Amino acid sequence: MGVSSPPSVKPRPIVGREALASLREAPVFPLPQAVLFPGARMPLHVFEPRYRRLIRDALDTTRVLVVAHVSDPVHLDEHGNPSIEKVAGLGHIAEAQELPDGRFDLVIEGRARVFLRELAFLPPYRRAAIELLDDTGGEVSAGDHASLLAVANAFIAFIQAKDAAFQLTLPTSLPAGRIADLCAHHLVLDAHARQQLLELLDAGARVRRVADVLAEQLAVFKREPQGALN
Repeated sequence: MGVSSPPSVKPRPIVGREALASLREAPVFPLPQAVLFPGARMPLHVFEPRYRRLIRDALDTTRVLVVAHVSDPVHLDEHGNPSIEKVAGLGHIAEAQELPDGRFDLVIEGRARVFLRELAFLPPYRRAAIELLDDTGGEVSAGDHASLLAVANAFIAFIQAKDAAFQLTLPTSLPAGRIADLCAHHLVLDAHARQQLLELLDAGARVRRVADVLAEQLAVFKREPQGALN
């Protein structure tokens, strides 16, 4: 007898920007070391009962949730919740598969930066009022754009030389600020640095900072024995 595939939850149409702007609140999924950027895709495996409930509720309604970086995993509030950053990534559940034991395999697609005002805790999971954050402008020069692409592609090539399974192609048709977001999500290694980049709304400054961070990372790895990545 063959083994049947786990039931799959069919995705609904992706929520557009206008619809996102009309949202007043969203469930919060706090994660250590995780920062979700607009345009990036984040795989998640959900196993805790409270977050299974969060995902089920999201799938039944907007398919939207907030991925919030845990700023202090040690000190918990009276409900046992860790501190989270106030600027977070608003994500849409692009793919979802519920496993036979109730766990979920997901792909979350980043849709926007949001400012959080956490609401009173109603178990089992946290919720927050959300305010969409737009880039404040900040000119991106052709030189800065080219420098970002050059150092990002050099870093990607360095990783691929060590790990052929790593794949990342930067779509050059995107605005430079969005390319910086993808680089920050996939290539910047330090979670604190990624959070700072999420909070940086000046696109020009963000492009330059991502390029600087990647150049620093590449220089460090090239100095280490055999260019170790671990």
